[in-house]
Amino acid sequence: MVHVIEEANRCLQCKKPMCVEGCPISTPIPTMIKYLKDGDIKQGGKMVFENNPLSIVCSLVCDHQAQCEGHCILARKGQAVHISSIENYISDACLDQMEIACAPKNGHMIAVIGAGPAGITIAIEMTKMGYDVTIFDAKDKIGGVMQYGIPAFRLPKSILERYRKKLLSIGVKIRPNTTIGGALEIKDLLRDGYKAIFIGTGVWRPKKLGVVGESLGNVHFAIDFLANPSSYELGETIAIIGAGNTAMDVARTILRSGSHRVTIYARRLTSDVSNEEREYALLDGANMEYGYSVDRITDDGPVFHKNIFDDEGHIIGKDNEEIHVHADQTFIAVSQGPKSKLVDTTEGLKASPSGLLMTDERGQTTYPGIFAAGDVVLGAKTVVHATCYAKHVAKCMDEYVRTLGEDDSDHGSDGTNTRFRIG
Repeated sequence: MVHVIEEANRCLQCKKPMCVEGCPISTPIPTMIKYLKDGDIKQGGKMVFENNPLSIVCSLVCDHQAQCEGHCILARKGQAVHISSIENYISDACLDQMEIACAPKNGHMIAVIGAGPAGITIAIEMTKMGYDVTIFDAKDKIGGVMQYGIPAFRLPKSILERYRKKLLSIGVKIRPNTTIGGALEIKDLLRDGYKAIFIGTGVWRPKKLGVVGESLGNVHFAIDFLANPSSYELGETIAIIGAGNTAMDVARTILRSGSHRVTIYARRLTSDVSNEEREYALLDGANMEYGYSVDRITDDGPVFHKNIFDDEGHIIGKDNEEIHVHADQTFIAVSQGPKSKLVDTTEGLKASPSGLLMTDERGQTTYPGIFAAGDVVLGAKTVVHATCYAKHVAKCMDEYVRTLGEDDSDHGSDGTNTRFRIG
């Protein structure tokens, strides 16, 4: 607490706060800090939550160096205000006791497919507007990538349980272990009277390297590992191919589970993560190797070539010499894309060649009344980007439902909504 107050006292309350400009969701940071200093933490927590329903999560997992703290004017000549700690303190203190004001029920149902950052945001925002919201998620717990893709040492899972209770408290219904595109399809939701549907299913299909050996028993996809690390037998030596956030999370998870030698191999001369995440991985004991291009994977580990770079760091070729690295287990962490069940089972719902759902500027897909946001639209991004865009889409969904009208011409004799009829 002393640390948080000291940091709050350092804030200059800038008239043109660059920290707000650096925040993807434009959190009113100076106002938040003023509420704390004035002793009105409840009002500060309410304001922050209204702006960002996942503020407590973002305070822990955002790249603050590149966003709010990196834009703080004090960072130009010294140390930025530790905004993330202040936001976390306020959000954590207020989440459970805070009442979410919801409009009276308007009689319209909304379906949310996927309980990740975007889905949770949509559920909260639409419930506040008076909609009856049901979340469908293929997993047993809510959170999506926050639950199954971010390690507990970065994001305690108890926070997601608190969100589950908060959702239930405002009337959101949750159907876990329910895959839409399996026994239930989108046409079933439309038949049952949902006025609009939101898709926020994330990106859970690992991207392959396309090299020989990916199907061997000692090779694993990083995103699958993070969903349930305890089910893997690791051995002593680990190779991780890829150097993004997922690779860092895998490395740190493995290193914290016992005595292992973990090496991360990057294709380029840099990695795609923040300095902070890379430094934490190194501090936990990971090794980093740059400029490695994988040729194949064997039972004994991956085989690489060293890349050749031009003066600007672009890959222009590779050495002929093979570098055979011993590894008991090899993890592939080169991004991921969306699964295709919803597109495959919904005529008229279209995706790009990479599998991402196609939407307009309002978040509406190629199927009227079906909206989408988050990683399934943008590709693998961050929690704060998914939340920010989902808030915009929630407003557009509300506008869409309001234009539907209530006349009987919208419905077939069997009670289904003919505006959405499939096929």
